[in-house]
Amino acid sequence: MNDLCADIGYKSINHYGEQLCGDHVDIVEQSDESTVIVLADGLGSGVKASILSTLTSKIISTMMAADLPIEECVSTIAATLPVCSVRGVAYSTFTIMHLINNETAEIIQYDNPQVIILRDGKNYDYPKTEMNIGGKKIYQSTIRLQENDIFIAMSDGCPHAGIGTAYNFGWKREDIIDFMETMSITGLTAKNLSTVLVDECDKLYGFQPGDDATACVVKIRKREPMNILFGPPSNRDDCDRMMSLFFSKEGKHIICGGTTSSIAAKYLGKPLKPTLNFESSDIPPVAELEGVDLVTEGVITVNRVLEYAKDYLAQNEMYEHWNYKRDGASLICRLLFEEATDINFYVGRAINPAHQNPDLPINFSIKMNLVEELSKCLKKMGKRIKVSYF
Repeated sequence: MNDLCADIGYKSINHYGEQLCGDHVDIVEQSDESTVIVLADGLGSGVKASILSTLTSKIISTMMAADLPIEECVSTIAATLPVCSVRGVAYSTFTIMHLINNETAEIIQYDNPQVIILRDGKNYDYPKTEMNIGGKKIYQSTIRLQENDIFIAMSDGCPHAGIGTAYNFGWKREDIIDFMETMSITGLTAKNLSTVLVDECDKLYGFQPGDDATACVVKIRKREPMNILFGPPSNRDDCDRMMSLFFSKEGKHIICGGTTSSIAAKYLGKPLKPTLNFESSDIPPVAELEGVDLVTEGVITVNRVLEYAKDYLAQNEMYEHWNYKRDGASLICRLLFEEATDINFYVGRAINPAHQNPDLPINFSIKMNLVEELSKCLKKMGKRIKVSYF
């Protein structure tokens, strides 16, 4: 087993005027050794397409994760889903990316735009084997993974963007490759790369998409541990134990909270230097402490991080806010969302007397809920999370 891991992100836009998306992405993590990602594109748009793509992706991802052969998966799909009575064509097209041991990727493609692979920032022309299963032409590829490989799967709404407006024949594959090659060197996460690609499609459609458009990006990277300390321990005698555990862990260290950072400064024997740089009027400024990568205020800052995390998992419309700002919440987001793969939370259960004022909206349970909800969001981003309470 190597120290590589997969950063997976996707974004969709709906056909103009439709409530539901006709594309669906399903991710099944069978274990640390196997992850199956399926992008299905249902016929047409709206409710029918949404049902078809959801069924297709669910059936394939579940069967693939159970190590059933692709022939069986495709024949099951053919037997389960109806064929369009009007057009007599496929109910749903699909792309499967199966990551094994973070060493190899098996790619299976049926009628979706061909997966783009960027290696060392350039397009990588990978081998494909053609198979015929139940009269359907399926392409299969096996690729040995390398650090910084980027896989881009799309529904046909992406290359169709701009037909008759910006381009005569849509946004060609070569143009998408050029665009993504440029974007890949920026170091953006998989989610942000998929967002940038789909936002560009939306722009080419004149913000009135003529088809559902989905991009799913998989970025292969090294594991990066991160440690975050939030709140002092309930028993003052545990301060040194909490600090020694926190600082003994490899990776970057983030401290949230005034009292907590004071305890850390005393433990390290270093001065805590507050800054008065109000980057954002509603987020308290950060501080500096030698030996710590980031020191911020507690509940207000972490609550904003949680807001950004929920948006990141949904439409990712606020990524420009935290991607470029220098306030405490934005800096935490960049460390947790973009850099970290394994996150250790050290959470103190001490009750802050300042939070016991009934006129204040902050209390102990809110603080614990913040940690719980943020942990859930980070898990959904594919991070490994460990929470220790003191």
